[in-house]
Amino acid sequence: MKTSEPDTSALGLFAAELSAARTAASLSQEELGARVHYSASMIAMIEGRKRAPRLELAQRLDDELGTPGTFVRLQQAARINPLPQWFRPYAEIEATATRLKSWQANVVDGLLQTEDYARALLSVRPNTNADELEELVAVRIERQAVLSRQVPPLLLVLLDETVLMRPVGSPKIMHDQLIYLEEMSHRPSITIGVVPLEAGAHTGLLGSFALAEADDAARAGYLETASTGMVVEAPASVTELAVAFDDLLSEALPRAQSRKLILKKAGEIDE
Repeated sequence: MKTSEPDTSALGLFAAELSAARTAASLSQEELGARVHYSASMIAMIEGRKRAPRLELAQRLDDELGTPGTFVRLQQAARINPLPQWFRPYAEIEATATRLKSWQANVVDGLLQTEDYARALLSVRPNTNADELEELVAVRIERQAVLSRQVPPLLLVLLDETVLMRPVGSPKIMHDQLIYLEEMSHRPSITIGVVPLEAGAHTGLLGSFALAEADDAARAGYLETASTGMVVEAPASVTELAVAFDDLLSEALPRAQSRKLILKKAGEIDE
């Protein structure tokens, strides 16, 4: 008889420890959820590895279950470990940045992806089984918690118009993603600009990249290829990316026109 191997991933360990601690405290998912002010369904999804835990929840679990620091430490591992090793350094920088800039030539930026869009996108990764896919999706969505901080970073995302046109998943998934983009663009801390096709050739066609800045003037860039990614911290290289971003910003439609174009591609308004 074939037995399944235990889940030793960071997300799996958090889920197992949560289930064990909750059982030891003789609490149902509903009872624990009420005590930490989270829904029973969220507790169930975390125990089932369908959601990555947020730091706030980890802190409340440690307080409620008498496990000082345990769930906070597991949460930090669960947040980072499932990410590709080459992306983890930038994820750490991103989590504490005060300003984030991103140019995306092919897909919606990960910080603005819906869960279904992320799942459709990540499902094409070679050699990724269903459990691994759900873990990757959960961690990607958890990254977006940075946008809900008490003082969120200023986020400026530039998208090529082709991003709005490329079907990822079903028509409904794509429609919902575009509507979500337009809705997020109304947040005071988020600006989304679209570089139209009529801009022709521009520096952004050479590849997508991101920039993270902190109040102490520290800056870092991130470049990604089909097989790996690279964090850029050398001042000259970061400046080069910043200049390229400013050039793309000059090609982008103004905020209101970008929103209108997004809604047009979603079929919400007439051409």
